[in-house]
Amino acid sequence: MEMYGAIEAFASLSQETRLKVFKLLLEYGTDGLIPGKIAAELKIPDNTLSFHLSHMSRAGLVTSKKQGRSVTYYANCDLITGLIEYLQENCCAREAPSKSKKSRNERKC
Repeated sequence: MEMYGAIEAFASLSQETRLKVFKLLLEYGTDGLIPGKIAAELKIPDNTLSFHLSHMSRAGLVTSKKQGRSVTYYANCDLITGLIEYLQENCCAREAPSKSKKSRNERKC
């Protein structure tokens, strides 16, 4: 995953309603949910939910599948796996300090 993709995903998840929607979609896993059920369960107006699902889709956090007149939304678990790997590779690791001198800033996750 590239930095820009990680930034987009984290920015999208940094909003309370989108985080709640994403958590709910994760709970339903491969079954996914239709917008009406998401709106009812989280008590979100339809137009507000539509805005947030659109934002999350652009960030790659959710995918959708149209079946007739119905659309089912799913959490993109591959993206979350990529975000975790990105953090582990780029944010939690530091180059090994030289043998003669250890860095005070060296941290491990």
